[in-house]
Amino acid sequence: MSKKLNGETLAHMFIEGASELANKADVVDSLNVFPVPDGDTGTNMNLTITSGVKEIQKSQQEDVAKVASAFAKGLLMGARGNSGVILSQLFRGFSKAVERHSELTTEQFAKALQAGVTTAYKAVMKPVEGTILTVAKDTAKAAEQAAKKETDFTPFLTTIIKAAERSLASTPDLLPVLKEVGVVDSGGQGLVYIYAGFLQALTGERRPSLLAEPNIGDLINAEHFHAQNAQSHMETGDIEFGYCTELMVRFDREKLEKQPFHEEAFREKLSEYGDSLLVVSDDDLLKVHIHAEYPGEVLTEAQAYGPLMQVKIENMREQHARLTNDSHGGHAPASARPKAEFAIVTVAMGSGIEKLFKGLGADQVIAGGQTMNPSTEDIVQAIQKANAKQVIILPNNGNIVMAAKQAAEVSEADVEVVATKTVPQGLAALLAFNPSNSLQKNAAAMAEAMKEVKTGELTYAVRDTQMDNQTINKGDFMGIADKKIIACGPRKQDVAKKLLDEMIDEEAEVLTIITGEDATADDTSQIEAYVNERHADMEVDIVEGGQPLYSYIFSVE
Repeated sequence: MSKKLNGETLAHMFIEGASELANKADVVDSLNVFPVPDGDTGTNMNLTITSGVKEIQKSQQEDVAKVASAFAKGLLMGARGNSGVILSQLFRGFSKAVERHSELTTEQFAKALQAGVTTAYKAVMKPVEGTILTVAKDTAKAAEQAAKKETDFTPFLTTIIKAAERSLASTPDLLPVLKEVGVVDSGGQGLVYIYAGFLQALTGERRPSLLAEPNIGDLINAEHFHAQNAQSHMETGDIEFGYCTELMVRFDREKLEKQPFHEEAFREKLSEYGDSLLVVSDDDLLKVHIHAEYPGEVLTEAQAYGPLMQVKIENMREQHARLTNDSHGGHAPASARPKAEFAIVTVAMGSGIEKLFKGLGADQVIAGGQTMNPSTEDIVQAIQKANAKQVIILPNNGNIVMAAKQAAEVSEADVEVVATKTVPQGLAALLAFNPSNSLQKNAAAMAEAMKEVKTGELTYAVRDTQMDNQTINKGDFMGIADKKIIACGPRKQDVAKKLLDEMIDEEAEVLTIITGEDATADDTSQIEAYVNERHADMEVDIVEGGQPLYSYIFSVE
């Protein structure tokens, strides 16, 4: 019988929960409501929780508070997509609730689950029932009831998993679109798998752990694809702070009595020495990551609070030179670059779309979008690279907005998120930027500008389904406007024409056709000719976007 959880057991539960989700990530992906080839809820949750597990594996597993704190920290910085952000908030609240505990009873565990639900609901501006939030809420409620009768964790977890499964089964009754398609909520299903992994950790009924196998590298490679790709777009000499410095300090009580440690003040001091700064501390340990030009200065600052336990310093110029076959080495400028007043950070998939955003003034373009949502940490790093006092983020994808807002909260810069959900919205917002205006005025003006554009997307179906009063067959092309499927069928041009007829009204003046990587010149010419014939007054612009999955993105203004 297990009536109390210590840190080691809780860590094992988190790892097994992550492993179970990793095993079933493709199942969760398949539950995506829209039959488009970007059903990435399982992938996003998997990458998010994997980040949490990595932090656990690096931390001391002495008590539940430290384990939960490390897990929550990893989830926060690794969060991808709305599902990943909500997952990170669930365990952020859980961590706060157990921060004074070395062990947990079932009652304390149940209260921590409820604290996680409260935190997650607060993080979502307009919570929708029938989603992962509902499953988390119902599970926490069942946990509080079960804890009144059950002190042994194995039957306790068995009870709450059954409650989670019942809640998941009810999601189609709460969210009509799920019932229409005939699936349960994907994020909720992912959470049920995580809870099931918790129980497996206690019973010993373990499935093979993907987290321990090399094939998890496929996901890690996908996670870092854009960062590696970016190496080819910079010179070694452009690296301003040349040493990636990571260290851990064990606090010394005598030193702390003479010089108390204040995390915010320490973070502010270290910011003078470099960028890409992360500082995490608890009662016993201090962990630092920074890109610095003089790592010794960072070590000296940290040693004032205790002995160095771990130190890793890597020469990023040498790494970059090896990656790019740059034999010239290079040197950082003698003084740090002054911060710009404004910067725009945006997200785009496709070389042509990236060039378009940069041509309109975006300072940092994060490679990502459908199937590859950037994490909170990716966005934080882009903000840091932008090196500006004030930053505006354009996510250009509804599944990236929450991660962008989370990045804005933890960033040291003054950041506003303009919640663009499509590439055309992002372009329209960027055109409305005025460097003479304040950050808040710009954000408001850009949010208004994005409302003036209609977005249409042409992609293909990955499964048979019934949706929006249409019968859709796997492999059919689909024309989507405002998340509604307007037309579908086996012929790309027929679907494109129906979609454009729906989008173009008497007030429309300009059509921009952004071509994807699989769009042919012949298809594009025929679509353009159709628009010129049917809508003679329309101005038509064609841009080579190069985006995957979506043959065409249409923007109507």
